[in-house]
Amino acid sequence: MIKTQEIIEHAHGHFLSKEYDAAIFLYSQALSLDPFNFEYKIYPILCDIASEDSEKAQSLFDYFSIQKELNPDGALELIKEAIGAHDGNNELMMKILHDISTQNIESLDAIEYEDFLKMISTRGSFREAYEDIMFSTKVAIKSKDDLIDFIEQLIDNDFSKTAYTYLDNFQALFAYDVEISKLYDKLGEKTIENNQK
Repeated sequence: MIKTQEIIEHAHGHFLSKEYDAAIFLYSQALSLDPFNFEYKIYPILCDIASEDSEKAQSLFDYFSIQKELNPDGALELIKEAIGAHDGNNELMMKILHDISTQNIESLDAIEYEDFLKMISTRGSFREAYEDIMFSTKVAIKSKDDLIDFIEQLIDNDFSKTAYTYLDNFQALFAYDVEISKLYDKLGEKTIENNQK
């Protein structure tokens, strides 16, 4: 007997490889085996979005995957809302980033980036402020600009491991973003530079 979950996993592999024709074929096959599974109806829609905007579809797919872990009961509603709001710009992605950061602040011991910036001005330097909180508190990021600024500061102050962690955590939302890719490049160069000292 064919297991629909195995079909879905194969379809996901094709989707992530941007082989959307193969992915939609397998998603449709899974849906025919389980026609009342609403989750299976989402994936062909994402393939359809990918035909117009591959990066946005990949980001929505990643968002859905994250939400299924964070909020299993509400993930389907959230992705329906996200697909409904799909308009070809980054406004939705910013909202998603804000929502995930808010969840992190509420569920973890976290400080908002604005409050962390105030802490920097009080302590006198990024390094001192970050060393004060690095073992006890996470910094919650709510915008792409703040994310880029924070990671650049981490790189400039030789917190390379932490910079990698933040980049990897947010890669699901900004997997194909040029500015995020530049941060990876800068981090790589800084790591090589530090290893040569």
